[in-house]
Amino acid sequence: MANFVVRIELHDATWQDYQKLHQAMELSGFSRTIVGADGIHYELPPAEYHFPESGLNGVQVHDRAKAVANSTGRINTIVVTESKGITFSGLRPVHPAANVGLRRFG
Repeated sequence: MANFVVRIELHDATWQDYQKLHQAMELSGFSRTIVGADGIHYELPPAEYHFPESGLNGVQVHDRAKAVANSTGRINTIVVTESKGITFSGLRPVHPAANVGLRRFG
């Protein structure tokens, strides 16, 4: 099973549109955080979501995200990336912790 990172851009959107998107994405199983190899939860960049291992493929994850994005009423752009592991730096911990250096997920 794979993990996915999803990026959604809402065109001509307001802050309220993105708040609606964030809430709806969460209800659909997407998260705005990932857990690093150190066990700490980190915030993803704006409008990026993590979809954990579920047995779905990339097309199914895209279609789920597209349905949610469409519910905002905004034209949108979506990119879905399947990942065996994510390497990141500079992400902020959800709860401030020590070092936020290079981390690897997966």
